[in-house]
Amino acid sequence: MSTVLETEEHKALRAAVAALGKRFGRDYSTGLARKGEHPRELWEEAGKLGYLGVNLPEEYGGGGGGMAELSIVLEELGAAGSPLLMMVVSPAICGTVIARFGTEEQKRAWLPGLSDGSLTMSFGITEPDAGSNSHRITTTARREGEEWVLSGRKVFISGVDISDATLIVGRTEDAGSGSLKPCLFIVPRDAPGFSRTQIDMELQAAEKQFELVLDDVRLPADALVGEEDAGILQLFAGLNPERIMGAAFSIGMGRYAVDRAVGYAKTRTVWKGAPIGAHQAIAHPLAQAHIELELSRLMMQKAAKLYDDGDDTGAGEAANIAKYAAAEACVRAVDQAVHTLGGNGLTREYGLASLITAARVSRIAPVSREMILNYVSHQTLGLPKSY
Repeated sequence: MSTVLETEEHKALRAAVAALGKRFGRDYSTGLARKGEHPRELWEEAGKLGYLGVNLPEEYGGGGGGMAELSIVLEELGAAGSPLLMMVVSPAICGTVIARFGTEEQKRAWLPGLSDGSLTMSFGITEPDAGSNSHRITTTARREGEEWVLSGRKVFISGVDISDATLIVGRTEDAGSGSLKPCLFIVPRDAPGFSRTQIDMELQAAEKQFELVLDDVRLPADALVGEEDAGILQLFAGLNPERIMGAAFSIGMGRYAVDRAVGYAKTRTVWKGAPIGAHQAIAHPLAQAHIELELSRLMMQKAAKLYDDGDDTGAGEAANIAKYAAAEACVRAVDQAVHTLGGNGLTREYGLASLITAARVSRIAPVSREMILNYVSHQTLGLPKSY
């Protein structure tokens, strides 16, 4: 795919990560998923090479880059068939929030490990009755002396079983207004009262999903990340990178599917003469899938640039649009790839059938397309809310 808008450093990073991804490949990822195991070898190798923390500050062991670089890493691993979902959560959301708003102690405790992959952090926002609507979150935090006490539930939280801690979105009561406002807390995996239950998912993936219960979890005062009165700002400082990385995940998956389909269409012959890729009924839908993925990448690059430049408002719109466009492009690319291969597209040998469900998830998580349309209609177009 074209990289004309990228620097030479970005092109070199893309090529290096692509080479790493190809060393592992799709069989590696699907094999681990079937066994219920995690891609530890790939995660550790990516960490040693500096790819996991390429967005984090150099003084804490990171690469000193931003979301532009981190999204390249995830996209290329995905295009090779070996995406790392926890990159969306650990370095992109949690690492970014701690780097921007954490205390010096929090930065020194977490960022070096998040950068080299020796530490992993999950992100807990979604709730059974609120989804990702931060205005309806019911997990509450109250002060008791020098401690915080958290109570509530979270659902569909990725990778809690392999995480050293979870960055939990709770709400504290504003002493002046009595209203609740979001705040972020680092909850260690072994904190008393903090429990998890794995959700039985039809989707086969290495990263498991969990329901969390916080039953009067007591945390020290320094578990709070950032200021109490800056909750929304800190929350969206993590959600914008989440959407950018969600787009990268989808684009990488879509690229992998199209590449497999193109390779098949170039060699598969069922009539006399030319391979099936010579027929426009096969060629045009694949060309369209490629175009849509390219357009999605442009918006993702715009979102990453705005975010890295400190334009949180502009990045919010662009990141949501990028995530929406990439998810739609991914679903169509996977569908067309499977259709191109016909019956072979559903076999384990070609590794495309498992992407059907995974691609569909990209429309739902980490934020649904309907919520993105709500965001654009309200924030960009200025239309009134119905809720």
